[in-house]
Amino acid sequence: MKKNMLASYIYGITDPNGESYHNIFKYFLPELITAFVLYSALCLLDAHWIGHLKSTSAYATLGVTNQVIHFLVKVSEGLSVGSIILCGQYNGAGFFKRVGNTVNDAFWLTFIIGIIISSILFFGAHWIYILLGVPKKMLSLGVPFLKLRAIGIFFTFLYFAFIGFLRGIKNTRTPMQIFIVGAIVFIFFDYALIFGKFGFPEMKLNGSALATVVQYSVMFFIALCVVLFNKEYRKYGIHLFSTIKDLNNVKLFLILSLPVVIDKATMAAAYIWLGKMIAPMGKNAIASFSVIKDLDRLAFLPAVAFAQVITLLVSNDFGASNFVGIKSNIKKVLFLASIFVLIIILILMSKPKLFIQFFDKKGAFTDFSAKCFHILGIFIFFDLLQLILSGALRAIGAVKLVMYTRVIICFSLFFPLSYLISQLAISNQLMKFVLIFGIFYISNGIMCMVYINKFRSYSWKKEPDSIQSILPK
Repeated sequence: MKKNMLASYIYGITDPNGESYHNIFKYFLPELITAFVLYSALCLLDAHWIGHLKSTSAYATLGVTNQVIHFLVKVSEGLSVGSIILCGQYNGAGFFKRVGNTVNDAFWLTFIIGIIISSILFFGAHWIYILLGVPKKMLSLGVPFLKLRAIGIFFTFLYFAFIGFLRGIKNTRTPMQIFIVGAIVFIFFDYALIFGKFGFPEMKLNGSALATVVQYSVMFFIALCVVLFNKEYRKYGIHLFSTIKDLNNVKLFLILSLPVVIDKATMAAAYIWLGKMIAPMGKNAIASFSVIKDLDRLAFLPAVAFAQVITLLVSNDFGASNFVGIKSNIKKVLFLASIFVLIIILILMSKPKLFIQFFDKKGAFTDFSAKCFHILGIFIFFDLLQLILSGALRAIGAVKLVMYTRVIICFSLFFPLSYLISQLAISNQLMKFVLIFGIFYISNGIMCMVYINKFRSYSWKKEPDSIQSILPK
């Protein structure tokens, strides 16, 4: 008999069939460090240094541009997830040569896509800011900044092509180590180029963009050397400079990757849309949106790390047909992620002005941002739940379900409702800001209901887009 949701959850977090908590932490800690470096620490430090320029326009421009970059990083992550799923399931089933073929094919597809997207960013920078509706001063600051970031995005795509392989074979330590090296490189060049230190020119906002180019080019080169020259990976037969190995494998990679790209891009586009809806409220509101987003992202770090862990665990278990372990691992990961995120949220909510002043050196938007964060902070749990469940669904090949759920809910609920609220003549700016932002979290809660219903059924055991349908018998 099927247990009710609470009883099933309590049983799952103590179920010995899944991974031990020790093993989960072993995978989690490197991913947490990676997530901290990639999604929060460097962004926060960069924003802090830009804040020292004492220009609200520069800080707001950085925040708006980072939403566009975040959108594109999610696209590259989406392609990477295709590699994680395929490499994980092939690796779990013991088909090592197919893992190597996947790495080769994924790299060249990612190379082509990276070239196209970087070119659009570089040559279309002016029109991108026009569409975002930013003030003229932010437009003049943003165009050269985004053109430099476009070059860094190309190397980001190439880098994530290798990270998918490493995570798929359960190697989370090497990506962490590469991220740390990249972080050190970025910190040095970011500081030197923004303020003109150590003999480098003072480039201010553009120095931040150039620092990311250096960072990701270095990270790509290190990842390339690891994949090609590590003796442990010779069993996979990776030859990047050969032609595409298996058209059927390429087709499956695209089947798995494109829905992930679409669903991740949809969620990232939601943040861009939020910024556009808030932009008419002025540069201080835009800056408040940027700082609240950054604080939310800081609290959300454990969830991001655990989402990577659940994807690699479930993909390997699915390849080995360990269905009982899959459900147990999902519940254990949700349990751990909730505890970690709650602790960080409580710390941030205890003294929000202290953290916001880290970026607002003029004190222009601190009070407003603190009031908004007090209301919105706790709703991050809806985002946590949908992120981990969607990662688990992708790992079993249910990428289309995640894609359709996110696209339908965003386009039928979030986009129209947030637009409607932005057009209402609400005199209380705090209320208007919170209502627009709050619709995003409510939409995430509805997505969670769809994902939970999927896992409480038994249909997920036979996903048509998994490798189960093409593995040799």
